[in-house]
Amino acid sequence: MSRKFDHSYEVCTCKHTTLGEIIYAIKDRNASSIEEIGKYTDAGTCCKSCISSNHDKGEEKMELYLEEIVNKLVKK
Repeated sequence: MSRKFDHSYEVCTCKHTTLGEIIYAIKDRNASSIEEIGKYTDAGTCCKSCISSNHDKGEEKMELYLEEIVNKLVKK
């Protein structure tokens, strides 16, 4: 996730969840998994294409996935 994305970037297009909302769920609500992010933001709970490139059903691949965000921001 070395690319730069604005906090208004829509990660989950089904639920219109932005990167800023996901970062808030991780940093302020202590979400530590894709499932917990979904619980707080609804991201990844519909078609699941935003979870990872393996789940992406679209013809054009997304630029940023929940999996990348969790791997970068969640402390293990």
